[in-house]
Amino acid sequence: MESPFLHRQSTRERVNDSAFSRFLLLGFSNRPQLEMPLFIVILIVYFLSFLGNGMIILLSQMDICLHTPMYFFLSNPSFMDLCLTTCTVPQTLANLKERDKTITYGGCVTQLLIALGLVVMECVLLAIMAYDRSIAVCCPLHYLAIMHPHLCLQRVLTAWLTGFGNSVLQTALTMTLPLCGRNQVDHLFCEVPVMLKLACANTSINEPELFTVSVFFLMVPLSVILVSYGHITQAVLKLKLAQGRWKAFGTYGSHLMVVVIFFGTLISVYLQPPSSYSQDMNKSNVLFYTLVTPQLNPIIYTLGNKEVKGH
Repeated sequence: MESPFLHRQSTRERVNDSAFSRFLLLGFSNRPQLEMPLFIVILIVYFLSFLGNGMIILLSQMDICLHTPMYFFLSNPSFMDLCLTTCTVPQTLANLKERDKTITYGGCVTQLLIALGLVVMECVLLAIMAYDRSIAVCCPLHYLAIMHPHLCLQRVLTAWLTGFGNSVLQTALTMTLPLCGRNQVDHLFCEVPVMLKLACANTSINEPELFTVSVFFLMVPLSVILVSYGHITQAVLKLKLAQGRWKAFGTYGSHLMVVVIFFGTLISVYLQPPSSYSQDMNKSNVLFYTLVTPQLNPIIYTLGNKEVKGH
């Protein structure tokens, strides 16, 4: 006859094994009245984002007139946005619609790895794109020398390697922390800050490390963007025609709006200690940088350009 102690031990082991094999993504389950409206809105935005970014990638590859450094850089964020939304949004839609809101341990690791890598890459690429525009506006005679195709490829590869190199490190540091059977993730998908909060071990090393890395990958690209647009503003102010100035301000102002939304929401998520992590606010912020900005990017950066309008 099996002793009660062994029975309780085996039961506890089964619970822990189950907890570590699957995570429960709570999402908006505490507000069920929002789940159906959110499902419809997110599905529509996801479809528009997929359509817009897919169109940019196809046009930039098929039309030889768009084989320029600017459209080479633009096609990369479009591809990243497609991957980022596809990595996170289908799971969110399934959780909003279905009763089963679980994700496997492997799925959680994959989601965290890909999403974090793509977000960091996009931060770096937005800085490169801002630098590209500042060179085009401020030093047009030297543009082709500075933004040579080989140099452009090197910069994009650097962004990819940097993004995924950091993502592999952060994923390994986060997902190896003991969870003590905790498997309820109060978020839309697996992300580093919320997984740190789930850990039952001391995270006094992980939190400062994440903060330091986040400061570097958020504030350095943001500084490059702001300096680049500062140079662009100075060049635009020298234009003699007021109509040209207003047109330029309208174009680059919309670019900055997307940058502010993207970096602002990321900063609010990653530059706060997980111990003070506000779940409700950050669920909304996550929707902005994983869904809203990927939809806005093709509209703001590309579909308004005369080269694309011609198609």
